[in-house]
Amino acid sequence: MKVKVCGMCDGENIRQVAELGVDYIGMVFWPQSPRYVSMVPSRAGILPDRVVEGWTKPLAQAVGVFVDDMPQNIVTRVVNYRLDVVQLHGHETPTLVRNLRATLTTGGDKAIAPGLQLWKAISVAKREDVAQWRQYADCADAFLFDTRCEGVGGSGRQFDWSVLEAYDGEKPFWLSGGIGPDDARRVADFCLAHPKCLGVDLNSRFETEPGLKDVDMLRGFLQKVATLTQHPS
Repeated sequence: MKVKVCGMCDGENIRQVAELGVDYIGMVFWPQSPRYVSMVPSRAGILPDRVVEGWTKPLAQAVGVFVDDMPQNIVTRVVNYRLDVVQLHGHETPTLVRNLRATLTTGGDKAIAPGLQLWKAISVAKREDVAQWRQYADCADAFLFDTRCEGVGGSGRQFDWSVLEAYDGEKPFWLSGGIGPDDARRVADFCLAHPKCLGVDLNSRFETEPGLKDVDMLRGFLQKVATLTQHPS
């Protein structure tokens, strides 16, 4: 089971969380988010070179989260932040996703970001919502099922995970939305039961404040999940 910790915007906190062995670090590039990573030095954000200071690629991969952003802004962030993944969390069309892939990954070794992955978030409140993945089947590398809410993610609320039984696609997916420290057993059981589940996306319920993660809380959760998945009985 892979782990993504999202909504991070402090260089030292990123380093500490990456050293726990998580697979992906998520950074939000949506200005309306309290976890927004700005392009200027401030408490709300960090400069591009601070993102990678003391943090090498083998530790974790970088995910940029975008919400209905302009393609040129996405491309700029991919280059400046050395992103490995672009996560589209708004109402982006399949055409936009295809165009982004063509812009960023074509050209072989001369591509802007060869090997970059594109993930599409799907907001879920009921079983019928899961079917939205179908329109992105040919252009997304993975899906992220998150809780439908008034805002855009980070609500701390969960949806009914059982509705994901309706997912019958071939692409892997992330389980997201309100996963907290007390959900280790549920997470382990879910991931073991769903072969297409790539892993879990952790965010607001592991924070001391927006954008800052409790490293000890994360460590304890990861240890519990690892034990439960290795010894499910």
